[in-house]
Amino acid sequence: MTDTIAASKADAQQTAELAAQVRRQARRSTLKSLGSSLLTFGLTLVTVVVLWQVALWVSDLSPYVAKGPADVWNFFFVEDDAAENRAEIMANLWVTLGDAVIGFVAGLLLALAGAIGFRLSKGFEHAMMPIALLLRSVPLIAFAPVIIMIFGREFMTVAVMGGIVVLFPALVNIAYGLQQASQQTLEVVQVYGGSSMKQLVKVALPASLPAFFAAVRVSVPGAITGALLAEWLATGSGIGGVINGYATSAKFDELWASVVVVTFVSLVLYNLVQILENTVLVRMGMHPSKRV
Repeated sequence: MTDTIAASKADAQQTAELAAQVRRQARRSTLKSLGSSLLTFGLTLVTVVVLWQVALWVSDLSPYVAKGPADVWNFFFVEDDAAENRAEIMANLWVTLGDAVIGFVAGLLLALAGAIGFRLSKGFEHAMMPIALLLRSVPLIAFAPVIIMIFGREFMTVAVMGGIVVLFPALVNIAYGLQQASQQTLEVVQVYGGSSMKQLVKVALPASLPAFFAAVRVSVPGAITGALLAEWLATGSGIGGVINGYATSAKFDELWASVVVVTFVSLVLYNLVQILENTVLVRMGMHPSKRV
């Protein structure tokens, strides 16, 4: 009896040590993934700035029109009216980000619903995929007059235009991810009486997480692009709405500053999603190169 109790305690201690070891390994892998993502982000920013400056040197454009990194830095932080410059650009940026969130949510939710429909019904997929392909193949600017005529120049137009830009790449990624579920695992759920919906919730959706995060990564810059298009073509607000005015009124400092800010924010958001993706997938043991 004593030997049995001692063996049980030893087994429990061994299990606890193993669990602690797994947690430590998971933390190390997460920190390693985070460091790698931050390093990649930093190198991306440096590369973009270097290529920007080199392009200006090679093109030999007039400094009056073409602004470099130093010019934009001075515009934001050195000039006497730098505070006013920042306030103006940031006010437009917040409007654009709000419009991007609308398009991002609309497009991603529609893509998720469509991908689930494809998973559950081949007939639904055959019926809806041509429509998605049509929205992808026809330039948005060709749809814009019809969209504006139907929805006006407010919230719904922003949602529709942004959603169209986000929809197709997110739909393809999520639909692909839902098809990657293990057939054996699906059959186990089926054997125990699970329905198609139960297979979807218990197996297919968790297995699609890598593809879902890939869809989110692609959707973030797509949503910003959609917001800029909606502002330029319809609402006239935000960075997309004012940037054409900057060009026609020769406000090239404001023009370049707006482009730089939008590009920087897109890179930041993209990399934040990538960091979140790496962290979640590593913790779940699903990252292809960082399993724990």
